[in-house]
Amino acid sequence: MNIKIALEWFLNPDHLPMVAGVVSGKYKEAGLDVEIIQPTEHYDGFEDLKTGKIDIHCNEPLHLYEHYFDGLKSLGCFFETRGGVMIRADRVEKLKANGKIKITTPASNPVTNKIGFEIIKRYAQKHGFKIDRENVEFIETDFWHINNMKNDESFDGAWLCFYNFEGIEAELEGFENLFIDQFESPYPNFSALEFMTTQSTMDEKGEAIKKFIEVTNDMVAYIQSNELEAQSIYYDYAKEERSALMDTIILDTIPRFDTNIKSDNMRWKELANFLEELDIVKLSDEQYSKIWN
Repeated sequence: MNIKIALEWFLNPDHLPMVAGVVSGKYKEAGLDVEIIQPTEHYDGFEDLKTGKIDIHCNEPLHLYEHYFDGLKSLGCFFETRGGVMIRADRVEKLKANGKIKITTPASNPVTNKIGFEIIKRYAQKHGFKIDRENVEFIETDFWHINNMKNDESFDGAWLCFYNFEGIEAELEGFENLFIDQFESPYPNFSALEFMTTQSTMDEKGEAIKKFIEVTNDMVAYIQSNELEAQSIYYDYAKEERSALMDTIILDTIPRFDTNIKSDNMRWKELANFLEELDIVKLSDEQYSKIWN
C-alpha cells in the first residue's frame, strides 16, 4: 500500500529512520510503498493532510495545536533535541543590558517571534534582568544560522536553532555562544518531530499506518546500532557530498530518535498550556483529547 509522508522542511538527518526504511527495502518487505515528500512551505503538510494528498506529516508538536483541525491525529514523537535561541558569546552582556538585539531566523511571523521572545524573556527573568520586547528584532533569513551570524556582524543571535545542527556546527567551528534552551530558560521544549495523520486516513489505511510505525521503530534501532552505515545511507539518498560537519551532525542526531513511537497525550501537555498562556492557541478539552485518541 502506498504511504505518502510529507516532511516539515527539506530532507536532513532528522529524517534518517524513514530514509533507512526506504533504502533498506524494509518498508517494501512490509508491503508499504513509502514516498517521502519535501514541502515547498513549512505548513504545507497540514493542508495536504486535510485534503488527503498525503497520509502522514511530520512536524514540530506545537503545530498539532497551532494548526489543529477536526480529525488531526498524533501517531507519536520519533525525534527530540534541544532547541531555542543562540546568542553570540560576546553579545550576552548587551542582552543583559537590555540593548537592541537583532536575531536571524528562518521564519519571522507573529507566532514564532512571540515564542522566541518569550524564551529570551524567561531566561532574563531567571537570571535577574529584564528584556523589553521593542529591543528584540527578528529578521527572516534562512536556516544557515552560523553563516548568517558570521557574514553579518549585526546579528546578535539566531532563533529556531536545533542543537544537533547549530549547536554542533558552533562547536566544530569554535563559534562561542550562549544556547538558551529549556535547561537555560523555563519553558517546555518543542524541538521535536511528531508523526501526524487524520482519522479518515486511519479509517482507510490504519493497518498500513501501524505497520509503518513498526518498521520505523525497527529502523531507529538499526541505525542506532549501525551509525557508520547510517551516515552512508543518508549521503547516498540525499546525494550530498560527505563532510566532517554532516558526519558529526548525524552522529549527534542518531541517539535522539525514539525506538518506541506512540501517541502520548501527556508528552506535550505543558506545551499546550504554554501556548494557551501566550494567547497563541487554546483547544477545548474535547479537541485536545481527539488528537491522541
